[in-house]
Amino acid sequence: MSDTSRRYPQELRERAVRMVFEHQHEYASQWAAIISIAEKFGPSSETLRNWVRRAEVDEGRRAGVSTDERERLKELERENRELRRANEILKSASLFFATELDGRTRR
Repeated sequence: MSDTSRRYPQELRERAVRMVFEHQHEYASQWAAIISIAEKFGPSSETLRNWVRRAEVDEGRRAGVSTDERERLKELERENRELRRANEILKSASLFFATELDGRTRR
């Protein structure tokens, strides 16, 4: 969890992003809307811009990996690491028992 997700409640983040989407047409650019709304809600303009970009990806407005996909990818990577670790343990155990059965000891 990033510092900004702990510092700002989810409700505030969602409301600020929604405000950008709803009012960006009133500004010269989306960035101008982000600056104005960030001043009202408290996070830095860059933090709000990141929230807006993430929301655009999650809603399919912008290309990229969605939050759900990113979480699934992290989960799969973690599972892959655990399986590799288990595989190494099994290889070591197999080698140990194979040498024991041969009557040789590993030292």
